[in-house]
Amino acid sequence: MNNYKPEGCNFRSAHNQRLISTIQGLKEAMENGFIAEARAIVCDSSHNLIVELPCGKAVIPRTEGALGINDGSVRDIALISRVNKIVCFKVVSVQNDIDENGFCAVLSRRLAQEECSERYISSLAPGDVIGAKVTHLEQFGCFVDIGCGIPSLIPIDMISVSRISHPSDRFRIGEEIRAVVKANDGNRIFLTHKELLGTWEENAACFKIGETVSGIVRSIENYGIFVELSPNLAGLAEPREGLTPGQNISVYIKAIIPDKMKIKLIIVDVCGEKSPPSKGKYFFEEDHMKSWQYAPEKCGKNMNTVF
Repeated sequence: MNNYKPEGCNFRSAHNQRLISTIQGLKEAMENGFIAEARAIVCDSSHNLIVELPCGKAVIPRTEGALGINDGSVRDIALISRVNKIVCFKVVSVQNDIDENGFCAVLSRRLAQEECSERYISSLAPGDVIGAKVTHLEQFGCFVDIGCGIPSLIPIDMISVSRISHPSDRFRIGEEIRAVVKANDGNRIFLTHKELLGTWEENAACFKIGETVSGIVRSIENYGIFVELSPNLAGLAEPREGLTPGQNISVYIKAIIPDKMKIKLIIVDVCGEKSPPSKGKYFFEEDHMKSWQYAPEKCGKNMNTVF
């Protein structure tokens, strides 16, 4: 069982709330080496993080704010960006009374991340399926927290088979997702996501010829319009003017052709502008994946991943 979850996942647990609610709870966390969570409310001019606790305020000194701050491999923006967010930490010291700065404890996020890295992340192997939490989205990919605030990236072309223009087409900030470890070089974890969303056949089995279903316009070409039916499945409709990528439409399923890995569609109606992303279905629910073959065997296309 993974005890090193993304930041915020343990905040509301009874155990965590007990530890951060009293001075005695903080002492217990310190004595037992527990990792706790609370909300950072200020990053001061020296880049120390001020954390709000039910029993008072605590400080995470700048050098204890994150792995990599000391050697310069992580910039101070990593601390500034934690304001108004839940952070994990280990308790370094506890005051019996509030000190002259108004603090009841000194905390270290770096120590929590160091333990997570040594006891969990270092053991991850290609094919391992892990939990992650979306932290921010860039044009080139989705950044996620894979444990105690340690970041990793899912490149945009690894998010789904159906092409998207931006990761926000698929994910929301704060969303908890699953991902597959593609490589672990000791310093960085490389992730992929599309393999969890099923093969062509698994997705195509969710639809039938003659149905009219919802879809999303993903690409407009001279020869037709690619319509996403699910994150790992798209079909082709005949050209139609007035459409833009991201629009919701309804489509009639004219044909499903596994041998050619094609779905032929007819656009029925335009349903509106771009809508928030819906959560994709995970066809793979196990903890480790050895390989993934997207294309049907009879199709003859080699679209696979071997971990």
